[in-house]
Amino acid sequence: MTADPAATQNVQDAQSLPPWRRAVLKVGSSLLAADGGGLSPRFALGLAQFVSASLAAGREVVIVSSGAVAAGRAILPKAGEAGAAMAARQALAALGQAQLIGLWQRFFERPVAQVLLTHDDLRNRRRYLNARATLDELLALGALPVVNENDTVSVDELKLGDNDNLAAIVAALIDADMLFIATDIDGLYEANPRTHPQARLLDEVAEVTPEVFAMAGGSGSAAGTGGMRTKLEAAAKAGAAGIETVLFNGRRGEVLRELAHDRLHGTRIRATSSRTAARKYWLRHAPVEPGAILVDAGAAGALTGKGASLLPGGITGAEGDFRRGDMVEVLLRDEGGERRLARGISQYSAVDVRRIARRHSREIESILGYNYGGNVIHRDDLVLL
Repeated sequence: MTADPAATQNVQDAQSLPPWRRAVLKVGSSLLAADGGGLSPRFALGLAQFVSASLAAGREVVIVSSGAVAAGRAILPKAGEAGAAMAARQALAALGQAQLIGLWQRFFERPVAQVLLTHDDLRNRRRYLNARATLDELLALGALPVVNENDTVSVDELKLGDNDNLAAIVAALIDADMLFIATDIDGLYEANPRTHPQARLLDEVAEVTPEVFAMAGGSGSAAGTGGMRTKLEAAAKAGAAGIETVLFNGRRGEVLRELAHDRLHGTRIRATSSRTAARKYWLRHAPVEPGAILVDAGAAGALTGKGASLLPGGITGAEGDFRRGDMVEVLLRDEGGERRLARGISQYSAVDVRRIARRHSREIESILGYNYGGNVIHRDDLVLL
């Protein structure tokens, strides 16, 4: 087999990464699958050491990990044979998920939390809010979330092996600063380095263009179903959300040790906009639901002058029949007429907003019987008009 063209890189070739506080690390099956089936800690250990070093530095990491099907195949080898029914592959995922979480837990003293998502969970606004709240709470508790697609029910996602794109969506979901994608080659090359040994490794990509996509090959291994193209798709999604992506070789211990010190041997893919600008653009242009939240002058001043969240105490009422997670407008009505102040994602339905209007945040649970937080619209989910 031809040697990896980047294998001769040394420490001096590394580039510095920008400061980051929260990141998503995507790990593919090719780094976790054992040659004879099942999972191997061989490369997972180095990745776990990178995560541990990041956590020790006060940072937060969410892992998006493939490998459940590969783990299940070791338990029921015949179910993974070529041409096996989709149900059999889903059974492998169900069997292997516990093995996958067990692999990650063995490397950390802190608890590892399993979070299974589908793309539908992240497209539906109410489920999106629930997923974000769960991940934020897990990070606040000091747990290490390990996210995987819910392959036992996600037929399309299982066929596509789209954990790269899932990682980009999760990065936007948790407002991450960086998306780290560990792969089995050193980064993005001008051509497939396995078939073109002289291909040049790209240190940096300013934007994922059609020309960049043309450099990507197909699936990189038998264990995984993704390839460089899905990684570029993920980088494009992350970049649109203001998140930079890093591609690196997860099989090389020296690369991981350098990465823990913000030194990259690999490819850095720049974001196409700032995180704040990307989110505010989405909030400003996403479809708004019929109805509105009405506020008093005090709340209006806090929103427009102080950048505050919208609390129930400053709400005078709600119009329409919007639901939790819907995009709604915030209006001020006084003797001067009606003013559209802002729009944002409501944490409560119109029915609930009417019940908690003019009340203190600490009273929400006693009034409703449940509590989605003290803010009706969090300032991060709100844009001024």
